[in-house]
Amino acid sequence: VRCVFNSSELKDIQFIYSDYYNKLEVARFDSNVGKFVGYTAAGVKNAEIWNKDTSQISALRAQREAYCQYNVGVYY
Repeated sequence: VRCVFNSSELKDIQFIYSDYYNKLEVARFDSNVGKFVGYTAAGVKNAEIWNKDTSQISALRAQREAYCQYNVGVYY
């Protein structure tokens, strides 16, 4: 999990959750995209399954405000 930001405004903050296997990024949730994206064959399959769970997607979208915006003041 990481936050990428240019300022402390919510529109400039990006929440990223990456899923790794054997040091290779398999899938990623990006708050700007709003869904999981797979980078390998297994990651694409997992991303399709994870994107069907609307409650999980909503929870991850909310993390940009709950997690990143709260902590950006510490790093900015």
